[in-house]
Amino acid sequence: MRLGLALGYWGRGPSPTSLDLAREAERLGYHSVWTAEAWGSDAFTALTWIAAHTSRIRLGTAVAQMAARTPTATAMHALTLDHLSGGRMSLGLGLSGPQVVEGWYGRPFPRSPLTATREYVDVVKQVLRREGPVTLDGRYHPHPYNGPDGTGLGKPLKPITHPLRAELPVLLGAEGPKNVAQTLRIADGWLPLYWSPTRWAEVYGLTAPLRDGFLVAPMVRAQVCEDIAAGLLPVKAMLGFYIGGMGHTARNFHADLMGRMGYEAEARRVQELFAAGRREEAVLAVPDAFADEISLVGPRERIAERLAEWRKGPVTDLLVTAPDPMTLRTLAELNS
Repeated sequence: MRLGLALGYWGRGPSPTSLDLAREAERLGYHSVWTAEAWGSDAFTALTWIAAHTSRIRLGTAVAQMAARTPTATAMHALTLDHLSGGRMSLGLGLSGPQVVEGWYGRPFPRSPLTATREYVDVVKQVLRREGPVTLDGRYHPHPYNGPDGTGLGKPLKPITHPLRAELPVLLGAEGPKNVAQTLRIADGWLPLYWSPTRWAEVYGLTAPLRDGFLVAPMVRAQVCEDIAAGLLPVKAMLGFYIGGMGHTARNFHADLMGRMGYEAEARRVQELFAAGRREEAVLAVPDAFADEISLVGPRERIAERLAEWRKGPVTDLLVTAPDPMTLRTLAELNS
């Protein structure tokens, strides 16, 4: 199981520690570093900045939002950064949800998310393979465009720039059972949001062995500390925001996943509190047991014991969100 550093997306402004953490992760032998985006900073610019200040560590987006760019534009970002970094790029994609797609990107959320995702990945992979002009008779991403408001003059094209690697890994963030099943078929890897090292098979309905080379890269908040309850507060804050703020109460994929993990009533309560503007209460309503199950928090000995559980499953890359270099070093030592 390889280690990666998950930096996420910016809050109010750029993080003053991200670059130092990325350099420290590279020095410690971490395999990869990952950036993200929501409705503020974008994933690719920050990742390019890190690429320019490192030399070996692999680079990934976890995740870049599909609604933010056409699939060809996303493929251009990936192949460009792969060239500039010397073949270190992995492309993690996520569909997001109706609240973000329609509220931030100003476009309709697809009525068939599985079809939209499948078409998006198809176009991206066609660009990266560069075997011919990109063509797709698709519902959401037709190439050339053939809608009634088009000119009819679109021409199938292939990228001018030859991609450095046709096999550049494409990973998907997937939560629902059908989305996970499709991810296993069409992608090179999977980016689970919440991962239970002891209940992953039942939570995600994984019964068959994964194919050779398939990447499973969940994110985990890690912190070496003596006060476990205090260490779990940032995990609960993240969960409160995702479950209460990233989606409508009627359609929130993060809340649905929490429900499938046995905390349905608690997820609805977090949503209710967050929607009522009682955000601190929403965070405190996240069960400690749930936050603890999906994180690595506590003294070194406790983290060592729990890390052994993560190694028993199909995880190939553990993407660590850590607040300090000491935690990064401890995990590197425990995982060596």
